[in-house]
Amino acid sequence: MKTITQKYLESHNACKSGMVWVTENKLIGLSAIDFLNKLIEADNLDWANWLIVRVMNKKQKVQYAIFAAEQVIDIYEKKYPTDDRPRKAIEAAKEYLAHPSVKNKTAAYAAGYTYYSVAADAAAAAADAAYAAATATYAAAAYAAYAAAAYAAYAAAAYAAFADAAVKTQMRLTILNYGLTLLKP
Repeated sequence: MKTITQKYLESHNACKSGMVWVTENKLIGLSAIDFLNKLIEADNLDWANWLIVRVMNKKQKVQYAIFAAEQVIDIYEKKYPTDDRPRKAIEAAKEYLAHPSVKNKTAAYAAGYTYYSVAADAAAAAADAAYAAATATYAAAAYAAYAAAAYAAYAAAAYAAFADAAVKTQMRLTILNYGLTLLKP
């Protein structure tokens, strides 16, 4: 398992406040899993999500994005029961994961892009619960499956009305904990 060093964080453009915090809290030199657990324990969920997608391999990022999308898809489907584009984007990402052919990559990209174009304006207001999937997309250099799952999650959360911060935090923890299971050997 990767050890998180100051050089590693700097090479991935970690923010200054994060660098100060992890240095002060003696996280430098921990394994990625231990580092992530310390961030989660300290309620630094944004930083944990930022790091988790940087230590994942490509397959793990796709799995993480799909999982995050599935956590919020119900919210969107309740509000827009006749719009199946997010679900199709997730299914296309799953198909690409199961069978990573050029044809499936193209289909997943098309599904994700089509849905993203509809949700772009709403994405700015996306709930933090889907941030995991969106980050996985951007961190993964535009692989089609990430786009399909992440845009669906991002858009679904954009329309969500999380009135309760505890619910939002729990969803983020669920997504992060799933990501940790993907990292374990």
